[in-house]
Amino acid sequence: MKIAGLAGLAGLALATSLSAAGATTLKEVKDQGYIRAATANEVPYSYMKDDGTSAGIGPDVANAVLKKMGITEVNWTVTPFGTLIPGLKAKRFDFVAAEQNISPERCKQVAFTEPNSSYGEGLLVKKGNPKHLTTYADIAKDPSLKVAVVSGANNIDFLRAVGVKDDQVIFITANADAPATVQSRADAYAATELTVASLAKGATNVEQVKPFTDPVVNGKPVRNFGGFAFRPEDKELHDAFNAALVEFRKTDEYKAILKNYGLSDESIKAAADRKVADLCAGK
Repeated sequence: MKIAGLAGLAGLALATSLSAAGATTLKEVKDQGYIRAATANEVPYSYMKDDGTSAGIGPDVANAVLKKMGITEVNWTVTPFGTLIPGLKAKRFDFVAAEQNISPERCKQVAFTEPNSSYGEGLLVKKGNPKHLTTYADIAKDPSLKVAVVSGANNIDFLRAVGVKDDQVIFITANADAPATVQSRADAYAATELTVASLAKGATNVEQVKPFTDPVVNGKPVRNFGGFAFRPEDKELHDAFNAALVEFRKTDEYKAILKNYGLSDESIKAAADRKVADLCAGK
């Protein structure tokens, strides 16, 4: 029994050692001189500008935090939203800076930082809002209506929660496809408020639903909390970034970045008041 126990402990130690050896560390990142990050090219959360530089809430905060950590070069990868987590798990990049909502389901797959932002929901519709939509529940009331959602986005969970059926949903690859989809084969596009506002800005054939009422799920209005995602095995790198992020959130520079992309003082405070552990637990 003792021999078997010792063998088991030895095996566990070896497995732990191998796991640690396979992890990406802060020292390794600094030694190689750069870190690899992913964006879903979704304005205003994370995207690449025409000149090839990164922009958006996630990248701007990430660049500032990394600089304070002594990392000045970031190699960005642009990938569809639905492939962010699979790509991270496959080690195609070291972390994700796309302001993904911190949800219990995603927390089972990746290690999130403390919230970096918070934001509500929204609907993009044809100019004039011909179906008179004011909230996600309005779509559930009329089975003939179709709503578009980006594959992998958690808006589908909120739509289902208020009664929208799967046969009413049209999945698209990126939010950039939303205006054309709304014009051709969907009555609305469901996304976060800032995504919808960005798509509607300056558009002549689509608009953002105003006023809009956030969906109520389990008795509470839905609010998203965006964070940075790391592989669970890269705990040391995650913890170092997370600690630097928490300190950066206390600065005026951090608040200026978020306000520049349209977030209110209330949304900034809401992000700081929530804990990642609670969000991962569904609280």
